[in-house]
Amino acid sequence: MVGGAAFLAGASLNGAAKNIYMLIFGRLLLGVGVGFANQAVPLYLSEMAPAKYRGAFNNGFQFSVGIGALSANLINFGTQKIKPGWGWRLSLAMAAIPATALTLGAIFLPETPNSLIQRSEKHEKAEKMLQKIRGTSDVQAELYDLIKARDNSKTIKNTYKNIVRTNYRPQFVMSIAIPFFQQVTGINVIAFYAPIVFRTIGFAESASLMSSVMTGVVGIVTTFLSMLVVDRVGRRFLLILGGIIMFVSQMVVGVVMAAKLGNHGGLSKGYGDVVLVLIGIYVAGFGISWGPLGWLIPSEIFPLEIRSAGQSVSVGVNFLFTFLVGQTFLSMLCRFKSGIFFFFGGWVAVMTGFVFLLLPETKNVPIEQMERVWGEHWFWKKFVGSNQIVIS
Repeated sequence: MVGGAAFLAGASLNGAAKNIYMLIFGRLLLGVGVGFANQAVPLYLSEMAPAKYRGAFNNGFQFSVGIGALSANLINFGTQKIKPGWGWRLSLAMAAIPATALTLGAIFLPETPNSLIQRSEKHEKAEKMLQKIRGTSDVQAELYDLIKARDNSKTIKNTYKNIVRTNYRPQFVMSIAIPFFQQVTGINVIAFYAPIVFRTIGFAESASLMSSVMTGVVGIVTTFLSMLVVDRVGRRFLLILGGIIMFVSQMVVGVVMAAKLGNHGGLSKGYGDVVLVLIGIYVAGFGISWGPLGWLIPSEIFPLEIRSAGQSVSVGVNFLFTFLVGQTFLSMLCRFKSGIFFFFGGWVAVMTGFVFLLLPETKNVPIEQMERVWGEHWFWKKFVGSNQIVIS
């Protein structure tokens, strides 16, 4: 609710801006709103969803983000020609519509069973909520896990200090690695600078905006596909598959642009269309893997006692590298030229290897029993100890 209110205030300020200071302050408020939402929404979805559907529910977060990004591109495309120059105000002010929906919708959202148990000694409300969202009265085992997790959390005085302890090493590493890797896929190069990239390879201004709309549609469709299959095929399979798709498409784009673009001018229509298709394939690879799973995995791996701190670290790292990539991309594009695709493709190769070696599968594991996957893993079990229960 707080995040939605901040976003609403920021959209209002930006739409009514009279000077650069109002724009900057409005953007700061938008950042606060996005920060609250990214912190709370994935955790809320993971705590409310049954284990066997957790991936699908949580991937809905990225699916909704994709719809929002596509809507923004369509609005930008529709308002770019509005005269006399107030189209940008309409574009910025329309962010108030989803902000209002978020703020009002939060009023009616129930607390998660985890939150009810953590904030109160009375378990009846938590039990009733579990029965309601699980659709069964047989929730004693899950309720016991929640109570046990709450009791463990009471022993932790400083969550940010304890998250770096050895027994939480796997979760801490993932809270940094997953959002870092999500950003160095290069997806925000497409999301932020798609019109610039497409104009660089020869598309006109309107065509470049429409091309970014097309890639947005691809992202939404493939994220929806990920929602359908993530709880069946697992997180690791999708991350590795998406990594292979992104790596191959980025390498081919880099080769085509290095061979045909040169230092000046654009590509011919034929080669421009080829690059557009390859970028669409790259976006599809991201949409089924690192897009939604970059939010899902951090939200489901932390035990209750460090969950809030862990998600905060994950969101902070995500925002930090979103900022760094966004601020450095144009300079990198001028210096690397077509090599920018080889740069991000190299990182995709690294992260795919990281997943293959170090990320255990978490599908269908109850969120309060997630410590079991680390006790089974060939590498992480040395940190969490040998007393972990092994998944059968």
